Amino acid sequence: MTVPAPIAVSIGEPAGIGPEIAVKAWQGLGARLPFFVIGDLAHLAAFGAPIVAISRPADTANAAMRGLPVLHQEFPAPAIAGQPAPANAAAVIAAIARGVDLVTRGEASALTTLPINKKALKEGAGFAFPGHTEYLAHLAGIESVVMMLACPALRVVPATIHIPLADVPAALNARLLIDTIRITHAALRRDFAIPAPRIAIAGLNPHAGEGGTMGHEEERLITPVIAALRAEGLNLSGPHSADTMFHAGARAQYDAAIAMYHDQALIPIKTIDFAGGVNVTLGLPFIRTSPDHGTAFDIAGTGCADPTSFIAALEMAAQMAAARGK
Repeated sequence: MTVPAPIAVSIGEPAGIGPEIAVKAWQGLGARLPFFVIGDLAHLAAFGAPIVAISRPADTANAAMRGLPVLHQEFPAPAIAGQPAPANAAAVIAAIARGVDLVTRGEASALTTLPINKKALKEGAGFAFPGHTEYLAHLAGIESVVMMLACPALRVVPATIHIPLADVPAALNARLLIDTIRITHAALRRDFAIPAPRIAIAGLNPHAGEGGTMGHEEERLITPVIAALRAEGLNLSGPHSADTMFHAGARAQYDAAIAMYHDQALIPIKTIDFAGGVNVTLGLPFIRTSPDHGTAFDIAGTGCADPTSFIAALEMAAQMAAARGK
C-alpha cells in the first residue's frame, strides 16, 4: 500500500483522550504509517514518548522514525485532563480547518480527526455546527454528506443520524434516501475499490413492514426508491427486515448496508467490533476518518485509553488514499 502523502490528524479536544491515543498510535505504528498531529507541542509532551516538531507535512516520514511528528498549533490554555478550557475552543476549530487546507492542497493524503466536545466548542467559540461532519461539509462547500461506520466485517450507513426516534419517519424522504445511496455507491467505488458495489437497504419497520401490516414506509417510500435506482444500474437489495441483515451469512451478500436510523446502524457494528469501528465521512472531496468514540473525559489522564479505533481510522484513511491514487 503506497500513500502519496502523510495523514493529517487534528488534535480535537486536548483535555480528552486524543493526545494520549495519538502518542500510543505512534508507539504502535512508528514510521510504518506516517501521520502528523496538528496540535500544541506542550499538550502532547506529557505522555512519555518523544515528540518531533515539524515545519511542513513533507517532513513527517523522517520525523516518524524518531518520535511523534507534530505540526505545532498554539493553544492559549494548558490541557487539563477531563476539564475542557473554553479558551482552547477556537484553536481546536482552527486545527480542523488547517487539516482540511493541507489535505485540499495535497500536502496530506487524508484527514483523521480526534474527538471534539461540541458543548465546549459552542461555549468557548460559538461553534454553530452539530459536529465534525457538518463543519467539514461547510469547509468543503458540500451540501450532502453521509456518515459510514466501518470495520473489516461490516460497512453501514444510517440515513438519519442524531435525531429523536420519533422524528425519523417524517425525516425520511425520497431525496434523502437517493442521495444517501448514491453517495455510498460512489464512495464504495472510489474509496474502497469495489467496481460494482452491492448495497442492502433496511426497512424502517419490523419485518420491513410485512406487506403494510406493520407500517407503510416500505411500500410508500423505500421500495420505489430502490426500484428507481436499480433502473439506473445500481445493485440494490431490499427493503430487508433489519433483524436478519447483520449475521455473518447476510453480511456476505453485500458490500454496505443502508439503515434508516442511528441505532439500527450502530448497534450491529458496535456489537461486531466495538473497539475497531471507524467513522468515515462520504461525499467530501477529501478523505476523512475518525475513531468511533468520543473524548472520554472520565478516563482522560489515567493512561488506560485504547488507541485501537484511532489506529483503525488511520489505516482505513491510508487504504482509501491508496484506492483514490489508483
